[in-house]
Amino acid sequence: MIRAFRDSDREAIVDIANRAWAPIRRMSRQALGDKIADLLVGAAGDGRSKGEEVRRQIENAPENILVCEEDGKVVGFITFMIDDQKKIGTIGNNAADPDCGLKGIGQQMYRAVLELFRNRGLQAARVFTGLDDAHARARRAYERAGFNRQLTHVTYYMEL
Repeated sequence: MIRAFRDSDREAIVDIANRAWAPIRRMSRQALGDKIADLLVGAAGDGRSKGEEVRRQIENAPENILVCEEDGKVVGFITFMIDDQKKIGTIGNNAADPDCGLKGIGQQMYRAVLELFRNRGLQAARVFTGLDDAHARARRAYERAGFNRQLTHVTYYMEL
């Protein structure tokens, strides 16, 4: 079941974010080295940084979060932003609980948020993801959801 965020969902969502992003944090640290990785994740560290980012999203725009619930338990979440002026919706941080054992959670959440975008009169949707191996599953999921046009992007770093 997809529904609006409730304040009681906060800690479950933060926990899912931290666990779901663990492989991405490992990849980032390996690719960028400790110095840059530490700067990017901040004081929260690899194990908590994504959860803290999602916590800030909850504090700033709880109305822009949907939750997937199964048998009363939060098993996924999706954040989004709407630019009414440009008529574009953006899918933000989203994840399914990596330990729940259910399939199709992501697709349910994408369908729900894309329907929300359509109902708001938006003309396009976008999502950003990495091109590395750690993001391969996310890329496939977005393609299954219908995302079929892309611009590639590279971010360079250097230690100073």
